[in-house]
Amino acid sequence: MTTPTKAPYGTWESPISADDIVQGSKPIAELLVDSITHTIYHVESRPAEDGRNVLVETETGRDLVGKEWNVRTGVHEYGGGAAIVYGNIAYFSHYVDGRVYSVDVKTDGATPEAVTPDSNNLHRFADFDVHPRISELVVAIMEDHTNDPTGEAPSQVVNTLCVIDTVAKSVSPLVSGADFYSNARFSPDGSRLVWLQWFHPDMPWEGSELRHADVAITEGKVSLTNTITIDGVPSKISVAFPSWVNNDTLLFTSDRSGYQNPHKYVGGQATPVFLEPIAQDFSQPAWTLGWSPHAPIDETGQNILCTAWKDGKTVIYLVDIQSRAPPQLVESSFVAIDIIRAVSTESHQAVFSSPKVDADNAIIRCTLPSSLDPKDAEFTVVAPAEGTPVEFPDGIISIPQPLDIGPQDALVHVVYYPPNNPAYSGSSIPDESPPCVVNVHGGPTALENQALNWKKQYFTSRGWAWLDVNYGGSSGYGREYIQRLAGNWGIVDTEDSIKAVDILSEAPYRNLLDAKRSAIRGGSAGGYTTLATLSISSNPAAFAAGTSSYGISDLAGLAESTHKFESQYMNKLVGASLEEDPQLYKDRSPLYHADKITSPLLILQGELDRVVPKEQAEQMRDTICANGGVVCYKLYEGEGHGWRLEETIKDALERELHFYEGQLLKLK
Repeated sequence: MTTPTKAPYGTWESPISADDIVQGSKPIAELLVDSITHTIYHVESRPAEDGRNVLVETETGRDLVGKEWNVRTGVHEYGGGAAIVYGNIAYFSHYVDGRVYSVDVKTDGATPEAVTPDSNNLHRFADFDVHPRISELVVAIMEDHTNDPTGEAPSQVVNTLCVIDTVAKSVSPLVSGADFYSNARFSPDGSRLVWLQWFHPDMPWEGSELRHADVAITEGKVSLTNTITIDGVPSKISVAFPSWVNNDTLLFTSDRSGYQNPHKYVGGQATPVFLEPIAQDFSQPAWTLGWSPHAPIDETGQNILCTAWKDGKTVIYLVDIQSRAPPQLVESSFVAIDIIRAVSTESHQAVFSSPKVDADNAIIRCTLPSSLDPKDAEFTVVAPAEGTPVEFPDGIISIPQPLDIGPQDALVHVVYYPPNNPAYSGSSIPDESPPCVVNVHGGPTALENQALNWKKQYFTSRGWAWLDVNYGGSSGYGREYIQRLAGNWGIVDTEDSIKAVDILSEAPYRNLLDAKRSAIRGGSAGGYTTLATLSISSNPAAFAAGTSSYGISDLAGLAESTHKFESQYMNKLVGASLEEDPQLYKDRSPLYHADKITSPLLILQGELDRVVPKEQAEQMRDTICANGGVVCYKLYEGEGHGWRLEETIKDALERELHFYEGQLLKLK
């Protein structure tokens, strides 16, 4: 065994390269189960294949579509819910033309067949559900861009629920009037339909409605009657993830208690599943379609496997929805479960995908014994981990350390990753604290979880500390914590980021990081927080450098040009609409305060970004240059909002490290 050596933090030689991270990487985008055959499928992203998504039979690893197909949707821009498999027939959205196609998954090399008309890519479809008795009828979200073909008039985009007749290859309207829809689900006998809907200026986690209607089908045409609202109040109560656990019982989550807790709808009445509310969120903000936080685990639908967020990571519970008893913990080491689905209620099996703190994301089957004793739950790998195929030395992974810091009435939740490399025992410089990469997540209503992320390990294995800041406004800690950001975007998030570094560089945390050699970075809304921290915060010089990836610099420009899903999101985040208070938008926009940026800045931007157009990044670059600041800018051709291409992921990671090495290490 080689004796560990010492070297200054940030200069360690690492076996983890950017090539290793992107080589063979196939992130799991969605997880599906054919409810008729109980076969497991998943959608995986292929950075090496121009970033396309592929539908895969999980246990065999067999691709179900050829290389010319991209199983992805542009609904809500963030997509999700791009496919469903029912009775060996897959229906999926093809991103290239927006049409829905069907394919027989048991026939190798079968050619997908279009089941919706050609709309010149003006119609987008997602979030499918097949009628259980008349399987050629599929309910879906339809997003109509006919009146916004260039993306310059998002208010003209129309979202509806529709029915696709896969035999007639026609699309019929079903529900309209709301601004957004999701999670349309038929009851097991097909006689009822539920769905979620919400209106501007709400995001679905701010206020939404769960609707229920009776279904009638006449000569292949679906109609709805007796429509009612089960739960949810615009701007006040959010409901999410409805699913039928049997023909008489609907399960969903509601934040009436201040946390997203399970509720059920039986016999015309909606009630909480637990006698007393639990201070944990049993679902997360639905940024993408197709997620599922719970699954029935027995044939009656009485016992449910539920996921919840506790201390910044997921836990699994067995919940008896009839007894109202507290949930029973199912011990596991899986920390970030977005989707869990029933495989076989007869065999008490469910499937989910999740990483661990020290293992890549994998598809896992959970089996309970006939007694349903959670202590005897078994977990088996259905498909191997999605990450790098390269084997790294034992002990190379830096294990996350969650911390709650600050005063009790203004706690900030952070996750710290120490420098870690088995070849090194520390710094050769006495009493040196490590330089630190401070990461702020996007959203902003989201959460940075504790799953193994090789990009973080890329830094920690080189002697850098890494700090994730789940600032006020982050999800996973209840509605009140989310509401801390209401009217305070650009204030609470920036001040929490500064406070986190200040606290962790002083006693009793003194040696965790070097505040004078810390860089702040983030993408999208995290990019905005980065830019705002360096320009309009209480201390623009708090960080020695920053990286903004597809970050927002001009709130007014974003309000005028972003896509429909988020087009009024800022009304609440900022505290007013652009029309109501244009000066407030200017005050909160880093672009107009770029003269205050004294820290070197790296800007990474996608050429085709519809969420944050490249013009914002280029305006920021030009303003900083005009004021004599240090700014590096890279535009990635063919990329949108986030990186999908292998060469981009590699270049962005290497470029960011080299930028910090040049700007921070020289400060020691």
